[in-house]
Amino acid sequence: MNFWEWKRANAGYGRRLMHSGLEGARSAGEDFLERTPLLPFVEESARHAMAAAAIGAGIGLIRGVSSNRDHRTDRAFAYGVIGAVLGFGAGLAWESRCLGSSLVSGALRNIGKTRDEHWLEMNPIDYA
Repeated sequence: MNFWEWKRANAGYGRRLMHSGLEGARSAGEDFLERTPLLPFVEESARHAMAAAAIGAGIGLIRGVSSNRDHRTDRAFAYGVIGAVLGFGAGLAWESRCLGSSLVSGALRNIGKTRDEHWLEMNPIDYA
């Protein structure tokens, strides 16, 4: 079997894996959002992520002041904004990790089922 035959034979299986993973993530997300409304969840996560944004801004300001002695204020401000954005993004990702883990576990569960079905198709069990 050359590459093109192998690719043609496995393209459908790859699509099935991708679709089952997306479907699993979607259904897990719906289950999570039935227990926890989205807007209060995002507001609370964003409020808790502000501490990480402040820490990132402080680190950015320190980095900007120490990097170039000629244009301290412009560079410090730019580094502070970049640090705040990165800190807020990291804090928001950390605070919403329960939603992310729910999505990933749902996707992996569905992918596992699809892989098992594919294995059984390729290796049929004869009980007789």
